[in-house]
Amino acid sequence: MPQNVTALPQQIIHRTVLDNGIVVIVVENSAADIIASRLFIRAGSQWEPREKAGLSHLLSTVITKGTAQLSSLEIAERIESVGANLSADASTDYFLLSLKTVSADWSEILQLAGQMLRSPSFPEAEVELERHLTLQDIRSQKEQPFSIAFEQLRQVMYQDHPYAVSILGTEATASRLNRADLELHHQTYFRPDNMVISIAGRVTPEQAVEQVKQVFGDWQSPATPLPIQPLPSIVSQPSQVVTPQETQQSIVMLGYLASPVQDQDYAALKLLNTYLGNGLSSRLFVELREKRGLAYDVSAFYPTRQSASTFVVYMGTAPENTETALVGLSTEVERLCSTPLSPDELQTAKNKLLGQYALGKQTNAQLAQTYGWYETLGLGIEFDTRFQQDVANVTPEMAQAVARLYFLEPYVSVVGPAEAINKLMADS
Repeated sequence: MPQNVTALPQQIIHRTVLDNGIVVIVVENSAADIIASRLFIRAGSQWEPREKAGLSHLLSTVITKGTAQLSSLEIAERIESVGANLSADASTDYFLLSLKTVSADWSEILQLAGQMLRSPSFPEAEVELERHLTLQDIRSQKEQPFSIAFEQLRQVMYQDHPYAVSILGTEATASRLNRADLELHHQTYFRPDNMVISIAGRVTPEQAVEQVKQVFGDWQSPATPLPIQPLPSIVSQPSQVVTPQETQQSIVMLGYLASPVQDQDYAALKLLNTYLGNGLSSRLFVELREKRGLAYDVSAFYPTRQSASTFVVYMGTAPENTETALVGLSTEVERLCSTPLSPDELQTAKNKLLGQYALGKQTNAQLAQTYGWYETLGLGIEFDTRFQQDVANVTPEMAQAVARLYFLEPYVSVVGPAEAINKLMADS
């Protein structure tokens, strides 16, 4: 059973690999009588066939609704009787089962989580109900200007890549998903050599590993190797997509293909994102909302992704300001390429980013999520220290070089009233 121990600021993170391939991460933290656990499976939406988009999400909604031993009601009663939390979720890069409970009940709830992961029953009635609810969510998003703008931006940027599609899937794909699809996906990807269990709380590493072995130690991976899912290359070219919709405001988005989390430019891009769009003191908020009064809402986001990510700046504005908003956003991004951040601007962004990063690791649930996520993405638990060092080492010249590399020509997505859209297209 190979294991290693890594000392990180304020915590010691223990990493153990069980004989069946499960990676166990443990952070002992006795500040509260709580144990939080995150059970990751490398089976997010990027592993779905395009015609089955939404499969991981649907599985996450149904996996807690029945096992070979327990009904949905019996599961709910067991969780609620001890005041625990247990939920499932899916993202682009992983599937996740989360649980939190007082330490005395952790063994029982982990046993329950083990049943869910190893022998879900996928009751037909629950599958039908959750598929119906998913379709409602998809239709609801088609009425929200921000969701429409981001969906069409993502599609034009990623095209054939799985990141082009919402985690919910589309109406066409979600409506065709069935119980057999869930069973096949589960049989293919839910196996111990594709799993990370991260635990934080009032439990020693030895106790935690022993409990995981009791629940999962006899679970053996099938002889067949995990299928290799080669991701298609992203070959799209920057373009402009618009959708007329009679709304009270226009949504203007600029998107740039950006680096995955493993890339050396990741820290600098995170800093540029913080500088541009993080909070009321950010550049976009101050310049475009406070000084010019253009924005109802203005921000930027750069999600952490295993494959190529997106760097997005956006604004919600009055329809008559649609074109002005587009120019304003473009100007602020281009400024990063032409003008280095001052040392004070960069240091402020570093302080904000690293401060928020530290605040994101205060609870046991946050600790379990962070270190389990890093391991699942293939970064290793050492990434926690490396990322902070990388941020501290970014210079104004490095930030400008990264901006010049990625912020060349944007993909543009606009949703708003037809009159504003038509004027924008006529002037472009």
